[in-house]
Amino acid sequence: MSVSTTADLLAHGQRYYLPVYRPREVILERGQGARVWDSEGREYLDLSAGIAVCGLGHNDPDLVAALTEQAGKLWHTSNVFYSEPPLRLAEELVTASRFAERVFLCNSGAEANEAAIKLVRKWAASQGRAPDQRVIVTFRGSFHGRTLAAVTATAQPKYQEGYEPLPGGFRYVDFNDVTQLEIAMSCGDVAAVMLEPVQGEGGVMPAASGFLRAVRELCDHHGALLVLDEIQAGMGRTGTLFAHWQDGVVPDVVTLAKALGGGFPIGAMLAGPRVAQAMQFGAHGTTFGGNPLAAAVARVALRKLASPQIANNVARQSAALRKGLDAMNAELGLFSQVRGRGLMLGAVLDAKYAGRAGEVLDLAAAKGLLMLQAGPDVLRFVPSLNITDEEVGEGLSRLHAALRAFAKPG
Repeated sequence: MSVSTTADLLAHGQRYYLPVYRPREVILERGQGARVWDSEGREYLDLSAGIAVCGLGHNDPDLVAALTEQAGKLWHTSNVFYSEPPLRLAEELVTASRFAERVFLCNSGAEANEAAIKLVRKWAASQGRAPDQRVIVTFRGSFHGRTLAAVTATAQPKYQEGYEPLPGGFRYVDFNDVTQLEIAMSCGDVAAVMLEPVQGEGGVMPAASGFLRAVRELCDHHGALLVLDEIQAGMGRTGTLFAHWQDGVVPDVVTLAKALGGGFPIGAMLAGPRVAQAMQFGAHGTTFGGNPLAAAVARVALRKLASPQIANNVARQSAALRKGLDAMNAELGLFSQVRGRGLMLGAVLDAKYAGRAGEVLDLAAAKGLLMLQAGPDVLRFVPSLNITDEEVGEGLSRLHAALRAFAKPG
């Protein structure tokens, strides 16, 4: 049966998708830069970037060229054989990271975090630690993925409910609370601490000044690894290629995905010298991870995202977004605070509007603006990192119209 109309396609989504999503009822058809168009020709400013994935916007010509060139050569080999793009990408990631010695390439952020969890446990075993001495500490409000170990590392019960029994060996503490972390590590059974420099799904909550340094010191004191999940906060999103550069720490493991592929699925786990040899032949693997198509695109994305031009633009547009949000808040009084780093910002709704972020997103879409929320109370802004002055200005104008409609009595 042929499908052509928007209504037909939406009906197919209702009929054939596992009902785990509630997408807005538009069919997005094409994009350019920070703009997308739906199947009925309506144009939108996109401040969501595919959940911080399209770091170079939609239809970036350099990414398209890399993909099409590689598509005419070789799509897949598996890791039984070498191909050049993933070999080059691994070297470039190690060099760019300033700490890593080796890389494991995979397909997604959840897979990168699963690999990191396994690496921690394998390393701990190689140190002679018994299974009950391989605890990983994570933080409430975190989000590390949907696979079973990653969702257990995610210290948010709403993502875990119904999937019990969960894997053991995880311990949760409050984010930015050094005292709680000290107590959690005092038993001597912690193999690693795993955290996001800026919690994304947890409400765009940045690590407090000095917190990552304190975590690093506690890890060193207790012989534990520091694992940083930069799946959303990395690749230039917060103003530097790696978010932890702003905190002055050297991690043992970093996980990446999202913007690394610019929209093409890829993930990576970067391993520092303490753990680079912990996994040997047969210890882990993937069929599709590091395939030539994904690696070819990621090489170009990495080069562009590491450029001074991107860093400068992130700083400028972050300031513009904050200024615009502050001006709207002065007029409408909707937000209790705006927080985050770079182009990973969260506007927290005031208590009297708690739980209504989804309503704002609906109104924004009606005004031609695509946004995200981070929980029920936070509007999340993660646009492309090369978004232009004009696009930011237009996006703020559309958001202003949506917020005025939201704040209007009755």
